[in-house]
Amino acid sequence: MAYAAVRAPIAEGTGYAWFANRGIGRPRPESLRASIDWFREWLDATAKGRPVVLAGFSGGAAFAGGLLLDDPTRFAGAAILYGTLPFDAGVPVTPQRLSGVPVLVAQGDHDTVIPRELQDRTWAYVTTESGALAEARRDPVGHGIAPDALKALHTWLEKAAR
Repeated sequence: MAYAAVRAPIAEGTGYAWFANRGIGRPRPESLRASIDWFREWLDATAKGRPVVLAGFSGGAAFAGGLLLDDPTRFAGAAILYGTLPFDAGVPVTPQRLSGVPVLVAQGDHDTVIPRELQDRTWAYVTTESGALAEARRDPVGHGIAPDALKALHTWLEKAAR
């Protein structure tokens, strides 16, 4: 297994973002689309058709989810870590959209950064309506990755990469 940690393309404050927001966890559709297209062009040239598993934290989770929802047959799975799927941002969120695709969702019980309604909607969609091969966990933390979630991610990545 090889990995790439790609920096988001939009300079924001002292860091970078994957898309412009209408609010926390609510990407602007045109911005999300531009980043998806940019990333796919890079990925297709770099990975050359190899299986790709996506993983993202917070805004990166929304971006990974957007990539997966945009083209679920292109990806071998996605880990949505302490974030949300990009609902109402121009990518399909239809029943069975992720049928058979491995998806790990990890959330913090005390996360006050990602709006609770988006966390709950993500959890419900991934674990039921999406048709994904879902693994989901909630940890007693805020907006940060719990050590046990890192262990679960490691185990999940080993399975998803096969």
